[in-house]
Amino acid sequence: MPQEIPDHIILFDSLCNLCNGWSRFVLERDERALFTLCRVQSAAGQELLEHLGLPLDTFETVIYLRTGPAGIQQYHRSDAALRIFAQLPMPWRLLALTRIIPRFLRDWIYDLIARNRYRLFGRGASCRLPSATERHRFLEQFPHEFN
Repeated sequence: MPQEIPDHIILFDSLCNLCNGWSRFVLERDERALFTLCRVQSAAGQELLEHLGLPLDTFETVIYLRTGPAGIQQYHRSDAALRIFAQLPMPWRLLALTRIIPRFLRDWIYDLIARNRYRLFGRGASCRLPSATERHRFLEQFPHEFN
């Protein structure tokens, strides 16, 4: 992986209205500018998915990537959402306490919403692109390829 990779990356489907709402929610509340958002449809998103051995064309979950000395830790589905909430300021941080609910139940609910998200929330005709003021918070491409 390139050294330029941010420490906290949220991969999201930018064609999904629910996912776009989630990305706006995080951007507005991430006072420390901890998170970098990455559209799975972007060049960087595709490279990350490929590097992690994940599907390049099926996006059923938000993915939270945490980089550190041990490499990249991946969090999917409810684990990703709750770990992101844990990094946000109060009162949002309290939602991370729902991790006490067994993962199989959390993920079942998550998957039910994810499978129906386009029907429930709609699908955009084009990808959400960052505004000029948000651009520094988005990872769109790497300066070079990685293996």
